[in-house]
Amino acid sequence: MNNFWVRTLSGALFVILVVGSIILGSITFSVFFSIVTFLAVFEFHKLTNKQSGVTVNPYLSAIGGVLLFLTAHFLASGAAISPFYLFYGLFVMVVIVSSLYQHKPNPIHNWAYFLAGQIIIALPMALLNYIIFADGLQRMLVLSLFIIIWVNDTGAYLTGVTFGKHKLFLRISPKKSWEGFFGGAMFSLVAGYVLSRFVPELNPVEWIIFSIIVVIAGTFGDLTESLLKRTLEVKDSGNIIPGHGGILDRFDSLLLASPFIFIYLSILL
Repeated sequence: MNNFWVRTLSGALFVILVVGSIILGSITFSVFFSIVTFLAVFEFHKLTNKQSGVTVNPYLSAIGGVLLFLTAHFLASGAAISPFYLFYGLFVMVVIVSSLYQHKPNPIHNWAYFLAGQIIIALPMALLNYIIFADGLQRMLVLSLFIIIWVNDTGAYLTGVTFGKHKLFLRISPKKSWEGFFGGAMFSLVAGYVLSRFVPELNPVEWIIFSIIVVIAGTFGDLTESLLKRTLEVKDSGNIIPGHGGILDRFDSLLLASPFIFIYLSILL
């Protein structure tokens, strides 16, 4: 019972922070998700550094992730011009070249995992800027992305626990079922239709497609993080959120949902 209340309260606080950071404006959005990006990249490297011969500096990589996020924020919001990305590119090159002066057992592994952290974790976070500024400041578009992810997760859990018999991906995530997947998808489609009544940026058909993309991409994002944890034999990516694990555990669905929604909205808007 104590664990239930811990999970409930920490989960509610997490939702309040995400929603509040988006609703209050671009400054709170950039500050909050810069922190999230730093913590997510840091967690990623704390996990991958458990492998023999992998010694990426998690602080340096996390700073790079924040630099990428802020660069995207300034460009997407129109506060900076395109050459601003040169600073991030220079940072990446400095990190790679610095390995020449270090005595690491396998610098190639470090290069690979450093770049993986930037591409797999930091880039999807950075793309949130291009979603919230898809056509001016569109708070509801990025908020809707999180709403549908949460609805899908909740719907998948409820239907999976109640009806789940056929495993979705037994080797990677034994608890997930096809019944849960389709249950979450149905909840998400309803959520997409409801959003279409209140958020006019997309029409009902476009909202349905939006929801389908989030469900499919979000599920693969969840499975991708599960594969990472199963490979490294850990239960959670961290323990920063009591009862829920780490930042990556809460944002895993976003890792693939964000890039695909960015592409979708780029085509529409």
